[in-house]
Amino acid sequence: MRLWAIADIHLSFKSNREEFAKLQSRGPDDGLILAGDVGENLETLNEAFRVAKGKFKHVFWVPGNHELYTSKVAKEDEMHLKGEAKYMACIKAAKKHGVLTPEDEFMTWVYEDDQGFQVAAVICPIFTLYDYSFRPQNVTREGALEWAMEEGIRATDESLLYPDPYSTRDEWCAQLVSESETKLAKAAKTGFPLVIINHWPLREDTIFIPKVPRFSLWCGTTKTKDWHTKYHAKVIVTGHLHVRRTDWIDNVRFEEVSLGYPRQWQEAKDEGHNVNTLLREILPGPPTPTGGEEPTTTWRGRGRGWSLSHGLEEPLRRPTFAAKDAPEDALTMTPTSPTGRLV
Repeated sequence: MRLWAIADIHLSFKSNREEFAKLQSRGPDDGLILAGDVGENLETLNEAFRVAKGKFKHVFWVPGNHELYTSKVAKEDEMHLKGEAKYMACIKAAKKHGVLTPEDEFMTWVYEDDQGFQVAAVICPIFTLYDYSFRPQNVTREGALEWAMEEGIRATDESLLYPDPYSTRDEWCAQLVSESETKLAKAAKTGFPLVIINHWPLREDTIFIPKVPRFSLWCGTTKTKDWHTKYHAKVIVTGHLHVRRTDWIDNVRFEEVSLGYPRQWQEAKDEGHNVNTLLREILPGPPTPTGGEEPTTTWRGRGRGWSLSHGLEEPLRRPTFAAKDAPEDALTMTPTSPTGRLV
């Protein structure tokens, strides 16, 4: 049993829909994680679930910001759904297809590790949203949106992602974080390592978006910074950034598994990648490195042009932990995060 992951497939784009339709099955008992931003409406979500369940025995889904959007161009029975009501409509769609969500009990996943032993992990899809706390210390919450607008950045969420019935997204995030902590604490007591799946990054220092650094406001919450150690995680799976990368922090593997908008992965496509080559193996995955020997950030399947345009130039080291898994264009480096801390 292998577990794979992809996020941000954005099926509202025709070319991404056509690409996802080419999804291929792997082993008969394999699973697939869809880590949010499948699309904006229930019709798209249902289609994604249908395709995924047709190819994989187990499918896990967590919401991204796009699934939560309220749109006036949606069907009549959907266009008035806001906030939690839209989320629960997505949950209903997932249940119809047998897709596991943050509202289900966590699943214990038994698989064969790289030594050939039968081991287990708990698969933990969660939903946290964000609370605008990924910002410099000198920027207040009240001044956060103005700070982002100084560089012309304002997320579409501000217009389309409603917090109803909560008064603010911050308040909704606080409730979601509390609920997630309760479930994760219970899962950690099993003694099995956790695979935590969330659309938004759990740590600010895994964010590197140099073209829009102040977009970090909409990328998570500082409340989740230590969850990888607090809840004994083996792997953290996220999306949202549209920047495929692997990090090792405290012997825990962090996987950003986005596909992205068509223009963002076109160069990778030109170099031979497709939806199947960009699926990331989560379990078994590469072996955990010896403590203190974690490799630097590995950028996966971006295309050479993207790497150079973001300053990722030679000399760069090849990843030492997963040569058999890393694409030919995987590059490693340690960049600086938007707030000046090292990733």
